[in-house]
Amino acid sequence: MVIVGSGFAGFTCARKLCRTLAAAGDDTEVVLVSPTDYMLYTPLLPDVAGGLIDPRFVAVSLTDAVPRVRLIVATAESIDLNNKRLTVTSDHHGTRELTWDRLVLTPGSVTRLFDVPGLPEHGRGLKTVAEALYLREQLIRQLELADHEDDPDIRQARRTVVVVGASYAGTELVAQLRALADTYAARRGFDPSEIRFLLLDMADRVMPEVGEKLSDQVLSVLRGRGIDIRLGMSLKELTGDRVVLTDGTTVPTYTVAWVTGVTGAPVLGTLDLPMERGRLTVDADLRLPGHPDVFAGGDAAAVPDLTHPGKITPPTAQHATRQGKILARNVAASLGIGAPVPYKHRDMGLVVDLGPRFAVANPLGFRLSGLPAKAVTRAYHTYAVPRGLNRWAITLTYLTNAVTPRPLTLLGLVSPEEASFHASEGIRHEV
Repeated sequence: MVIVGSGFAGFTCARKLCRTLAAAGDDTEVVLVSPTDYMLYTPLLPDVAGGLIDPRFVAVSLTDAVPRVRLIVATAESIDLNNKRLTVTSDHHGTRELTWDRLVLTPGSVTRLFDVPGLPEHGRGLKTVAEALYLREQLIRQLELADHEDDPDIRQARRTVVVVGASYAGTELVAQLRALADTYAARRGFDPSEIRFLLLDMADRVMPEVGEKLSDQVLSVLRGRGIDIRLGMSLKELTGDRVVLTDGTTVPTYTVAWVTGVTGAPVLGTLDLPMERGRLTVDADLRLPGHPDVFAGGDAAAVPDLTHPGKITPPTAQHATRQGKILARNVAASLGIGAPVPYKHRDMGLVVDLGPRFAVANPLGFRLSGLPAKAVTRAYHTYAVPRGLNRWAITLTYLTNAVTPRPLTLLGLVSPEEASFHASEGIRHEV
């Protein structure tokens, strides 16, 4: 059997399925196809972009975590459901075809792009390590260049950051970048308010996922940190040194982050199957209708929300992890081990880290903010990372950063091309 994707759903499915098969004495081979040899804990990418956490600590080695699987480091390019063939490619070998008797589609998601001129060339997302590292290094690089810039307009442009998307990922990102910029200003001895942050969203409030009360608190805290928040607004056009907002305003800048939501991975488009919001339509047991040997979950699947009839589950790590467990159980059941079950969940709430001394959370419906929410948020993420060594490293990092400032070393690890939507996420762009 073949699992496509090593995100939360695919990783959890592979690990649980291997254990289930081993316990039953079943020697079915599990093949995991992934463009990377690690599972990425994406909720902490804003911390990577903000220079708080080393990217190694949010990458969980697949070789160590799921040693029983046969790992193929490659990208799934197309899927032939009728002939049960999967075409994969990589930088290190030619095109190959794999066959399966059971297929699990968990290729995850990519940043949702809109038809905004200049966006693919000049914007950057936050779905991969390359993108997170690039945003960190781009901010530091522009701040250093601004220190030696004689033209005040260019200096201000280099000290201006635009983040599009005020859901929890974009809000976490702007908060962490603001903290990194404040650290830089303190070290260089100038007023942090000279570094301008602009957060845009077409919605009428920031982070609507956490409810009106917590959303208002987030808005107040971010504005108190000098972040210019403009709701009901997005980008009309980007160039290499400026953006044009939908109200016609021009903002000179060299750093633009696009964090406006996700859609299913490009390979899903090769299936010619019903989709909803860029995700495959599946039954409650996570099977593709009409294809009993094919399963899908995580960000790749529009899973019916049995607790809210007529809706689908949101593309969050919480749901992907739980669906991974159900995928493993139902795939095993299709092999004669156990019985299948539908996916039904209970919402455990959200945790959102918003930089120094502040976070918001609503675990099990209890609204928290400030330091209590910060403690809950960091405890949750540390616990949720699925490997002890990574948890230990993250814990030590948090403790170290409680008493030391963020590092500002510019390493030049990621080029603009490597962090582009095409290279880092595989999003094709037609010129």
